[in-house]
Amino acid sequence: MTGKLRKLVCVGTVCALAILSTGCGMFKGKNGGHENGDVEYLLGPAELHPGDMPMTEHGRMDDDMGVRVTDAQFDNVQFEYDKSHVRDSEMRKIEAVASYLMANPRARLVIDGHCDERGSREYNMALGEYRAQAVRANLIRLGVSPTRIQTRSYGSEQPLDPGHNEAAWRVNRRAEFLLYRD
Repeated sequence: MTGKLRKLVCVGTVCALAILSTGCGMFKGKNGGHENGDVEYLLGPAELHPGDMPMTEHGRMDDDMGVRVTDAQFDNVQFEYDKSHVRDSEMRKIEAVASYLMANPRARLVIDGHCDERGSREYNMALGEYRAQAVRANLIRLGVSPTRIQTRSYGSEQPLDPGHNEAAWRVNRRAEFLLYRD
């Protein structure tokens, strides 16, 4: 092997190991992992702490969204435990938001992803981002411009129900819609 090729193989191996070692420990819950052990990677990897660095190019939260719209309220999209896939039964909620956005071209949307309290902070932040991104992808598929939709994750930091049981956890696994107008 030539010197350049050996160096390239070495750099590639180090990069691959760094990526694998980061990803392996990132999604473990408090007891070493979630019962299903999977996050559905629909849109590629999320940032570990999505709220730490506002970005607009990938639909993340901007500081200046405009005036909050309160004349329209939408139901939260609920998720199964340890999942980011939008169930067919939840699609009507997303379709209602898409219809509103298509009829109101000045409106912009922020989708907040949330989790229940189980799992590490890092895991829940990533899962919340996956959930928000899954909802965003469905809105885009329905014809809403990607530039009008931003996402952020709160992980388990903002529960709707502070309880520590399945009923509370079910309500806390959600994506919420916040509307803004220029």
